[in-house]
Amino acid sequence: MSKRIDSHQHFWKFDPVRDSWIDETMAVIQRDFLPNDLLTELQNNQFEGCVAVQASESEEETNFLLDLASKNDFIKGVVGWIDLRAENIQDRLSFYSNYKTLKGFRHVVQGEPDDFMYGTDFRNGIAALKAFDYTYDILIFHRQLPAAISLVKDFPNQRFVIDHIAKPDIKSGDIDSWKKAIGEISKYDNVWCKISGMVTEADWNKWKPADLKPYLDVIFDNFSVDKLMYGSDWPVLNVASDYNEVVKTLEDYILKFSVEDQNKIWSENAISFYNLND
Repeated sequence: MSKRIDSHQHFWKFDPVRDSWIDETMAVIQRDFLPNDLLTELQNNQFEGCVAVQASESEEETNFLLDLASKNDFIKGVVGWIDLRAENIQDRLSFYSNYKTLKGFRHVVQGEPDDFMYGTDFRNGIAALKAFDYTYDILIFHRQLPAAISLVKDFPNQRFVIDHIAKPDIKSGDIDSWKKAIGEISKYDNVWCKISGMVTEADWNKWKPADLKPYLDVIFDNFSVDKLMYGSDWPVLNVASDYNEVVKTLEDYILKFSVEDQNKIWSENAISFYNLND
């Protein structure tokens, strides 16, 4: 089996004000998480690298991740943050185009009103990404999938990836509306999906692999093995699991797949989507 790529993880120096989303229920991750903390997890699970994704909304965050990547070869790519609604978006993208490790951008749309992705300013920013060959990570709750469908439909030449399978309510077992919308958005050729962030949508204390299976079934039934990539969502996963357990859950699920298809999910699709060989 080829070496793996973790397509979705985070680094931060914990700041209780900036990182207020990490509340007392998530006390286990109220601390710094830096490259040395992740490297052991990667090595123990046959990963050769990762993609570091923004966790706060500032260019300082983007610069922080790019600095870490410049000092740690195993950080193969960065998904940063930029103000996509800014009037000077072209200038900012042009500035960041000098950083080869920067592969794309993300906005925390799950924290925005459900109509956020219809906004003219936001869409102006999305329209600017293609000229620089930047990707866009879609971070939403499942109720925001209709807006995401509209977005990917209106920008057919832009590469999108859905983070955390669009956060269905795994804890409650509610699946129907999410399943229908996943069936719709997966029809678009410009959309990929990360198998990530599932354990934190389940019951943190009681989840078991069987709870995730119906949702994995939907993802695999709708997206081809050419459009799915593994992401740990480390260190957020630590509120509900640990790195080894999350990896093993997917290993067990795809055990019957061909080695070729497993390699696509573990590494090749992330490398292709994010141009990690560039």
